[in-house]
Amino acid sequence: MTAPPSSPAPPSRPRRRGPAAHHIGAYGLPALTVLLFLVFSLLLPRTFPTRDTVHALLSSQSIPAVLALAATVPIVTGAFDLSLGYGLGLAHVMVMQLVVNERWPWPWACLAVVAGGAAVGVLNGVVVEFGRIDSFIATLGTGSMMYAVTGWVTGGGRIVPGPQGLPPAFTDLYDSTLLGLPVPAFYVLVLTLALWLVLERLPLGRYLYVIGSNPRAADLVGIPARRYTVYAFTASGLVVAFAGVLLAAQQQIGNPSVGLDYLLPAFVGALLGSTAIRPGRPNALGTLVAVALLAVGLTGIGQLGADFWTIPLFHGGTLLLAVGLAGYSARRLRTGADAPREAPAPSPVPPSPGQDGGTPGTTP
Repeated sequence: MTAPPSSPAPPSRPRRRGPAAHHIGAYGLPALTVLLFLVFSLLLPRTFPTRDTVHALLSSQSIPAVLALAATVPIVTGAFDLSLGYGLGLAHVMVMQLVVNERWPWPWACLAVVAGGAAVGVLNGVVVEFGRIDSFIATLGTGSMMYAVTGWVTGGGRIVPGPQGLPPAFTDLYDSTLLGLPVPAFYVLVLTLALWLVLERLPLGRYLYVIGSNPRAADLVGIPARRYTVYAFTASGLVVAFAGVLLAAQQQIGNPSVGLDYLLPAFVGALLGSTAIRPGRPNALGTLVAVALLAVGLTGIGQLGADFWTIPLFHGGTLLLAVGLAGYSARRLRTGADAPREAPAPSPVPPSPGQDGGTPGTTP
């Protein structure tokens, strides 16, 4: 007789958080946004919780929100589009050039610029995927080329409308209201819902997420990763061009130096948004929440009388925090630690007498 062998230890399973912790991770950022709004409302009761402040938030943050959504799409595939700021500057300058100097009807000018933005997105995607160049380097190079085109079109100066100004219908794209709210807020809402639908409910979105999380697995299951990555950059370029149209309608002047100031807020919103709603995954609703948090924070800080240099400080610090939190959420998602706790697996049943050639505790 020999001593009965000890039963093998069950395989270790990733430690899973409970439902409460999971909800805190998913909805902590929206809760923080609400809390921050309440704090500034208590500190600035006469200026912050007013209709004018809300109206200004919805209007002034529409372009940063659109750009953040544009940055989100390539990030889903694991790529970064650093040409966003340059593309925004070129798009708004081209709208002004076509409307003011070339005398195009403004609808045709806007359509041509949006189509050109999509073409730039295709170029970025082709350079990244078929040229096998890192997305940081590739989009920085194409962005610098776009900045050169912007300077060539404007001659280094500004494009100023004549005494008659711009067509009122064109400026109304940004200045008008709907249901008492700025129209640009509805653009952001529609774009967010469209992006959410594509990423969360359509096969295209699932393919993009697979490419971003595991390109090798995407190839093994037959997903054409290169083609879908080009699609992602194309969508990003199209949305950036749309933001350029809004910027032209807002500023009503062609400024070749504008655009780069929007690059950092766009990436802060996109990366910070990947820690909310769907932690560890870039998503449209999370990006929208992140932009709202940044808008509330910057507006409150501004009304408290902070100096101008606090804005880049706020954006830079938030970017570092966003990258750290996004990486942490992605690691927890890969290990399964961010999933809700499930019922424990049943213990393995020991073999009954007679199985495996004998009775436990005896040698055959």
